[in-house]
Amino acid sequence: MASDDIWILGIAMTKFGKHSDKDIVDLGSEAAIAALADAGVTMDDIGILAAGNLMGASASFGQALQKQIGQTGIPVYNVANACATGATALRTAIMAVKAGEVKMGLAVGAEKLAGAGLLGGGGVSKKDGNKFEPRGRFGSVLPTDGRIGTDTMPGTFAQVGMEYGHKYGGVSFELFAKISEKNHAHSVLNPMAAYQKRFTLDEIMNDMMIAYPNTRPMCSANCDGAAAAVVTSGEVLRTLSKEQQRRAIKVSASVLTTDPYQEACQILPDVNTLTRNAAKLAYEQAGVSPSDLDLVELHDCFATAELVHYDNLMLCPEGGAVDFFMSGATWRDGSMPVNVSGGLESKGHPIAATGIANIWEVCHHLRNEAGDRQIKDAKVGLAHVIGLGSACGIHILERSGL
Repeated sequence: MASDDIWILGIAMTKFGKHSDKDIVDLGSEAAIAALADAGVTMDDIGILAAGNLMGASASFGQALQKQIGQTGIPVYNVANACATGATALRTAIMAVKAGEVKMGLAVGAEKLAGAGLLGGGGVSKKDGNKFEPRGRFGSVLPTDGRIGTDTMPGTFAQVGMEYGHKYGGVSFELFAKISEKNHAHSVLNPMAAYQKRFTLDEIMNDMMIAYPNTRPMCSANCDGAAAAVVTSGEVLRTLSKEQQRRAIKVSASVLTTDPYQEACQILPDVNTLTRNAAKLAYEQAGVSPSDLDLVELHDCFATAELVHYDNLMLCPEGGAVDFFMSGATWRDGSMPVNVSGGLESKGHPIAATGIANIWEVCHHLRNEAGDRQIKDAKVGLAHVIGLGSACGIHILERSGL
């Protein structure tokens, strides 16, 4: 029977960082088994597996994962959707439960990225500089990077932040560094973060420049990691134990968007429109407004990205992201804590795991299980991811009232 009443029954993540002794299946298995244990169920209870992995997207990751956690003959969906891969895997499981096809679904996202270097590194030089060799869909003769924009992730998001400044004013190198300072300060309380180190503003501003205004500490960290979640319907949840009901987290909204057509978007990515569209849909689905949120985990792949997403998620008036941040609202003790986990800049960004890991953070606050970084009396939270290409996933989560 179809159901709009969807719950996260169990959720887990590995510690993010460098795991040279584990492969992608090891990491995914660790997260999946922990999520099943957290839910108090086994693979026999699961009706669908959505397995997210981007860098090895054609390698049947889900089937390999089954061999470690239990082969029960259920359907497997191997998911790849840029940095929204984990959120898309979760939404795949949610849709199967909502449709009434299964009673429970398992979503997993895992990635091996430690030492991967710069992602989206641009074109490859020609073998012979005197010979015409068109390459790729657009028949480029030369790499386009640096000529008509940039293909690199740091460069793209540097442009995003600077564009916001040109449009609304108030941005500066120091402002973006202060956003990074906040996230690194938050990280010291998160034992699952790849980096738990506080940086001074001077250290951030004087570190290696990657793409102005983003220095190295203002960029998300490529690392290894995995996260997993078990979802079920309210009808099934009510047949389970009181403890399972108490710890379950309601999925009040699950939204995935892509780019609407824009002429400019065919050349340079627009991370704003699809995020704002997703936010509007999510608030409508959940029946809440931004002011109802107790915390937000958003996709701070770079410090510049965090600033624009304050606006895109409507946490502030349009054009008011600078004033919103400078008010202190986004710190852990502020009126709208953002990236209490330390964000991608500190926690790390193993691409396919990030979407579920952001949800893991919100769930732990709603369960009152976040330890020293706990947001007091948190009832409603939002998790956001965006992948260039583009795809945006937003989930709004609420504390159980059962």
